[in-house]
Amino acid sequence: MKYLFALGSLFLLFGCSGKKLSRDQALTLIKQAYHYPEVWDYEIFTADPDQVSKMTAAGLEEQGFVTINHHPRLLDMGKPLIQLTTKASPYVLPAEKNDNDSKIVRVKAGEVDFVEVTGIKLLSSGKSAIVEYSTIYKNLTPFSGLLGATANKQKLQKAYFSLFDDGWRVEKKPGIEFLSN
Repeated sequence: MKYLFALGSLFLLFGCSGKKLSRDQALTLIKQAYHYPEVWDYEIFTADPDQVSKMTAAGLEEQGFVTINHHPRLLDMGKPLIQLTTKASPYVLPAEKNDNDSKIVRVKAGEVDFVEVTGIKLLSSGKSAIVEYSTIYKNLTPFSGLLGATANKQKLQKAYFSLFDDGWRVEKKPGIEFLSN
């Protein structure tokens, strides 16, 4: 009888204390932590000659989204080589703190959205998990060509979870316990 009581107590202690991470729970926590769908942006360094090459290769000047100063003079050093046109204005994002000083213009390249949880790997401790999930690029703009993105292409991602006393949480900076897995 004592044996059954002890076995029952162990079952209650260990069987009920371990919370399993479900796919639905992982989906909700990942979307909250990473704010899906999210705007996918690109920073244009308007005074950088390398950016001129990228804009030209992407055909943005031909399409009328930018104008480029292909023959800068010595007096123009440090001035923007790339100007965005009014046709590009729907894709221009608000400037961040030091963007104007660095001659940076941020543009929307598209959106990244969550697709599905593809797998959950519970680590041996039972208190950590690695979740694989897929995202997709959608609502691409003409500037997405600068990043080499194609519409409807899925990308596999990983999220790291730890079990706390109040439930599972996403670890944005995973600890050493995730390194061996």
